[in-house]
This record gives sequence, C-alpha cells and structure tokens, in this order.
Amino acid sequence: MNVQERRDERSDGGVSKGETQKQRVDRELIELLNELRVTLPGVQVLFAFLLIVPFSAGFAQLSSGQRAWYFTSFLATAAAAVLLVAPASHHRVRFREGDKDWMVRTANRLAIAGMALLAVAIASAAFLVTDVLFTVSWAAAVAAALGGGMVWFWFGVPLLHREERR
Repeated sequence: MNVQERRDERSDGGVSKGETQKQRVDRELIELLNELRVTLPGVQVLFAFLLIVPFSAGFAQLSSGQRAWYFTSFLATAAAAVLLVAPASHHRVRFREGDKDWMVRTANRLAIAGMALLAVAIASAAFLVTDVLFTVSWAAAVAAALGGGMVWFWFGVPLLHREERR
C-alpha cells in the first residue's frame, strides 16, 4: 500500500489509519445499506397501512381536506420508499462495475431525500389522524411539533455537530 492510498486517522468520517480508499468506500456502502435496512421496514409498514385506509368504512366520511392530507402522506410514503430502495437497486444493477464511490455518494443523497419525504409522510399522517380525532388546530400543532422534531433530530443535530467540529 503506497502513501497516497493512506490518509491520516480522522474522527470526521475520513479514512481511518491503515484503511485504503477502497476499504473506506466498501465500509461506507455497507454502513449505508445497513442504515437503510433499519429505515425501510417502518416505511413499508406505514405504506401498507396507507394502502388499506381508502377501503375502510370510515374513509368515505373524510372531508376533502382530510383526503388531501391522506393523499399527501400516501404519495410522500411511496416516494420515500422509492428513494430508500434505490441504493440497493443501484448496487445490484451496477454490481462489479468498480464505481462504488459514485454509488455511495448517490445513495447517500437518495437516502437523505427519502428521509425528508418520510418526515413529510409522518407529519401528514399525524395531521390527518389528529384532525379526525380532535380539531384542525390540534392537528396543525401535532404535525408542526412532529415535523419540527424530525427536522431537528434527523437533520439539524447532525448538521450543527458538523459545523461545531469545523
């Protein structure tokens, strides 16, 4: 292994001591796919529940506004599933092509976009359920609190930490 293949040990996600660029990319791809394995079951369960909602007896009683919130949640969940499954598909389609660095970078972007859509789906579903159970004011408060929490914990905290480390 030559000197250019090694980088100093870094605590910011860089190559660890003794790890080549290829080893780093392999590790990052495995980490990303494992993270998606944790995220996807929740998306699939939410999508499954949303698939059956229109066929339940109470669906006909929803207002047009509530149906719009349902459809927003349904579409956001479907889109999140598409984006979160895409990295595994990329890995299969591009198998042994030797371009894992592109795959990891692309999969990372897809995963972030998928999680953003999942946040929209969860907040929309929470809005709908709360609106059906209580009032639109409560629904807005619950959706805003959940949406704000997801934005903060999923995106804000890691971005703030990244800035603090700079």
